[in-house]
Parts: sequence; C-alpha cells; structure tokens
Amino acid sequence: MTIANWCVLAACMLPAATVGLAKLASAKLPSGAGRYDNKQPRDWAAGLTGWQARANAAQMNGFEILPLFIAAVVLAQQGHGDQGRIDTLALGFIGLRLVYIALYLANVDALRTLVWFAGVGVSIALLAMG
Repeated sequence: MTIANWCVLAACMLPAATVGLAKLASAKLPSGAGRYDNKQPRDWAAGLTGWQARANAAQMNGFEILPLFIAAVVLAQQGHGDQGRIDTLALGFIGLRLVYIALYLANVDALRTLVWFAGVGVSIALLAMG
C-alpha cells in the first residue's frame, strides 16, 4: 500500500475519531445528564453544545470532504502521476485536516475556513495529476 492509500484510510477514520473526543468527554457524566447514549446517538448529538457540538460538526465536515479526497488519490494514481508527489500531497491533506479539526474545536472560524480551502486545493492538485 502506498503512503497515499494509508492517508485515505486515515481520512476515513478521522471523522469517527473527531466525534469520539466528544463521546469520550461525556463518559464521566451521569447517565441522562449529557452522557453519550448509544441507543439514541442522534438525540445525544442534537443536544451537544460548545466544543463537543463543534467536534460533531467537524465530523460531518470530514465525511463531506472525504469523497473528493478519495477520488483525487485514486484518479491521480490511475493517471500514473508521480507517486512521491501524490504521497506528499496526501500527507499534506491529512495534516491540514488535523489542523482544521484543532481549529474547529478551538472555535477559530476564519483561520479554520482558510485551512479548509487549502485542503480542497490539495485535493484539486491531486485531481489535476490524474
């Protein structure tokens, strides 16, 4: 497996890890007082506030950007683009996603948006290699 393929796997796991932070933080709460409820996960998520709500939103955004990134990596590799460059761009995308998540959790909206655009730009650069 190439580094870019490992990055696709990482990108697929990031949304679950992001909301997992919110779930983990709620584990210390008493049942019925905001603790994660696996029987009603959507109801639990709807009641989130603060950084936990932002973690859930970052999770959703991670799922939204995922198809573009996966398609970009696959098409760049199918187009026989330079694998070293594909790997570098894919690693850059993962790095940007990690920064994006941190900025989202910290509620730094303007910089977060710039980082999001950079991630889209990386995916477009990958697509152009195809």
